[in-house]
Formats: sequence, C-alpha cells, structure tokens
Amino acid sequence: MKLARRLEHIEPFYVMECAKAAAEIAASPACDPARGGERMIFLNIGEPDFTAPPLVREAAERAIRDGRTQYTQATGLPELRERLSAWYRSRYGLEVPARRIVVTAGASAALQLACLALFEAGDEVLMPDPSYPCNRHFVAAAEARARLLPSSPAQRFQLDAGMVRQAWTPDTRGVLLASPSNPTGTSIHPDEMRRIAAFVRERGGVTVVDEIYLGLSYDKTYGHSALVHGEDLVSVNSFSKYFSMTGWRLGWLVLPELLVEPVERLAQNLFICASSIAQHAALACFEPESLTEYERRRAVFQARRDAVVPVLDRLGLAVPVPPDGAFYAYADCSAHSPDSWEFCFEMMRRAHVALTPGRDFGRHEPGRWLRLSFATSTDRLEEALQRLQRVL
Repeated sequence: MKLARRLEHIEPFYVMECAKAAAEIAASPACDPARGGERMIFLNIGEPDFTAPPLVREAAERAIRDGRTQYTQATGLPELRERLSAWYRSRYGLEVPARRIVVTAGASAALQLACLALFEAGDEVLMPDPSYPCNRHFVAAAEARARLLPSSPAQRFQLDAGMVRQAWTPDTRGVLLASPSNPTGTSIHPDEMRRIAAFVRERGGVTVVDEIYLGLSYDKTYGHSALVHGEDLVSVNSFSKYFSMTGWRLGWLVLPELLVEPVERLAQNLFICASSIAQHAALACFEPESLTEYERRRAVFQARRDAVVPVLDRLGLAVPVPPDGAFYAYADCSAHSPDSWEFCFEMMRRAHVALTPGRDFGRHEPGRWLRLSFATSTDRLEEALQRLQRVL
C-alpha cells in the first residue's frame, strides 16, 4: 500500500510514546503496592485533573434526555457563539461579535481549519522552538512548512518581533504562536505581541495565536488576548483546559470577518459540526456558579506552580522562566544528564515519576529540557518531588 508523502513530515508524538512506556512500568511489580511497590505518578500528560463541573454535566444530561443531539450549524450553536462573545466582553474587555466566532471539534479542528484556509504548498510559517508539536504538524498537513526559530529563556521561549523580522522571507506566510505556551507555560508580553502583529500585517501575512491556556493565566501582565491587537488576527481556543472539558472535544476560532465563510465551508465538508451534546453542555460553563468554580481551580493551579517551581530549582532542575500560565514547568536537566530522554526514562524506572522529555517540542537543545505537568493533586505533586529528591 502506498502512503501519502505528507506522512513523511509528520513525526511521532513522543509524549504518547513516553506515556506508553510509563503505563508499562506502572503495570509492573515495581509499581504494585500489593508487592511493596509504589504507584507511578504521571506528570507527563497535559490534562487537568478536574473534570467538567456539575452544571456542565447536568446540561449534557438534559440535552440527551430532551433529544437535542442532532447536527448544529457548522459554525456552532448561535447561543454558544453569543455566550463566547459575552465572555470576551466581560473577561477581557473586548468586543468580539458572535458572527466572528466559529465553534469547532476541539482546538485541533480549529487549527486544522485555520491552516487549511490560510496556508498552502510552498508557504512557510514561523514558530518558536520549543512549541507544541501538533501545531507544526497541522501546518505540514496543509502542505506548508513550519520553520522553527530557536527561542531561549531570554525571549521567554517565545518569538519576538526582531526574530520574526530577521527570519521573514518571500515564502513566509505568517506566524503561529501560543500564549501561554505548551510546553513552557510562558506568554508573550502584550507589547511584543503588538509589535509582532504589526510587522506581520505590514508584510501582508497572518498572525495565528493559540490561546487555549489563556484562561489559566496567573499574571495580569500577560493575561490578555492577542485579539486586542487587531481584527485581522486569528485566535484558537478550547473548552479543554480552563473549562475542564478535555474529552468533550470542543473548541472555537475567532476569525477576521472575511475568513468566516471560507472556514465555515471547510467545516461543513470536513466535520459537519462539533458535538451537539458538548455544545449544549458548554452553555453552562458561563453560569456564575461554573465561573466561580473555574476561578477557584485556576487559583489551585497557581498554588501548585508556586509550590513546584522552587523545589525543582533546588533539585538542580532549574526553571529559568517561571510559568505565568497553563500548568507546565519547563526545566533544565543538564545538571544531571546530557539527554532528557534518558533522564526521563531513568526517573520513570527509579523514582516512578513520569515526565516528558524535550524531544517532542523542537530541535534546539531538546536533550537539555523536560516538561513537568502540575495538573495533578498537590499531595501527588509533593510525593513526586520527594521521590525525585530521593533519586537525585
């Protein structure tokens, strides 16, 4: 069987490979408490330990009970688009008309739709290294090329306007950014985002910003949507992280007006619509009771960050840029090992703590970095850090 050549540009998702290895070790006698072992602690997967709050689950049950399970418009339930519009107004002080919002089958579908609508063969898209690997694969799936620019702690592991200006070529179509970022939890300063957007606009390009962790911002300096910098920006967002709806597969795009109809056309053909049950459930995310709970959870994540990062520093796993959002710490393991892949597997075997090596996130010094997810309970985090200390 002949496979499509585009698969040559899609690398394995090493996070999932590590997860398989961690699961195998977790199933071994060494991790069986009945045999004197200790359970594996998984700090490798970026999924909140919180699930959808009660009102959201109840709304899903009502939708099923009432038979509201048929297709919606390809752009999403009008009521949900209106709720999202109101959320931008109340939380960020932004006027984002509902007609510019397209509800999608998760942020993954949102990124696929945006890339298919904007990029084509021969285009290059500038991205920071490190960055979330699937984002560059969406670019590759559109036959374009993701060009990774090494980003150091001095740049907060992000692109800045000077880097974009220097790297821009006649083939460059735009930039794909993430703020806050996976794997680093760092955001782009609003002034820098404004400069990037202005330069890209001047060159006739497009700025796409992955904002799926924006709701989990801990610093007022950075907790602003890039949409404030112009209606020509494309924002990708999701109900998975802040709204704790990972398996519901629901996200959204905010688009320039001229892009809504082309994206709708693509969505009609590729997805028909996002899950109707998930959409009806998501309406309850914006009830005061739910929002109160989400803010409580955000404070819990921030407290976990404040507890984890200083300990990592003391263990020689320095976090040079403290995360201002999301639930990740990007740590330097070079004091212990020249290869984060080997280091993470050693920690799985000896400390029974699963971490993510930097191999997934780019090509610039991947052996130096690892990602720790603090999206688990404080008790488990404390135990994991104690085990790492024991081994190190």
